[in-house]
Amino acid sequence: MTIPPKCQSFFTGKSWLPCKLQLRSDRSMAAFSAVKSSRLISWRSTGRLQQTLAGCVELSGKTLHSGKICEVKIWPEFAGCGRYFDFQSKLVPASVDFAEESPLCTTLCKDGFRVRTVEHLLSALEAKGVDNCRIEIKSLDSEVGDVEVPILDGSAGKWVEVIEQMGLKVAVDQSGNSCDKLAPYLNEPMHVWRNDSFVAAFPSPKVLISYGIDFPQVERMHDAGLIKGGSLENAIVCSVSKGWLNPPLRFPDEPCRHKVLDLIGDLSLSATSGSQGFPVAHIVAYKAGHALNAAFARLIK
Repeated sequence: MTIPPKCQSFFTGKSWLPCKLQLRSDRSMAAFSAVKSSRLISWRSTGRLQQTLAGCVELSGKTLHSGKICEVKIWPEFAGCGRYFDFQSKLVPASVDFAEESPLCTTLCKDGFRVRTVEHLLSALEAKGVDNCRIEIKSLDSEVGDVEVPILDGSAGKWVEVIEQMGLKVAVDQSGNSCDKLAPYLNEPMHVWRNDSFVAAFPSPKVLISYGIDFPQVERMHDAGLIKGGSLENAIVCSVSKGWLNPPLRFPDEPCRHKVLDLIGDLSLSATSGSQGFPVAHIVAYKAGHALNAAFARLIK
């Protein structure tokens, strides 16, 4: 795939294809060990053309961790440009090359500019086939160089709703040509793990996801100064003694579905140049947080 000249300035970084990866904890950041291979992933045509939005969509709301108000506008983009954030006129690609480990969310960082909690928005864009778009994000009260995507109702439902209302169109490059959409197909099993948490994948002719969860208590998030914008309107809350505090759930397995939502958004970071990020494979995950998801996305890319 070729990258249009407009986009070449910010699509940088190394790519590699290890077949397995272990993350082990230390006092700084996770340490990685890997065995490399060159035939684990095949990028093949999906039989579809790259798409973008038919027009601009926008939503605003309170952010989960900082509790501040943020506005997001998603604009159509040329084929081959992929998805990227535009924050204070700085371009931050939605690529795992720019993902950094952060507590309880996925953060993208380039040249000192950070965009946090991107996973739900990216999950909606990946699932609905918005392959190319510019995501303009701003907040009047955000810190310099730091902004967060609004949490809305805690799901990706609002993003999906505005995308479906606007609709999609075939994306063309700056010469007016459409582009084939590629997807990563898995050729061999691969996995990443940390302690008893893991993400594994097995070759499959279609996308399948199996997920298991085991949530700890959440007091540590409050103690760390996080989830300042969390409420019963954007989270499901469970008490050991009283059960669910804000029923009903959308689905009986909603907590597990939420982790699948995060997984799709995080693995979409393996996409570049308007390709599909989520692999065509059977993904099996257990207690896999954002750092482990990002590690797996690096394997794909």
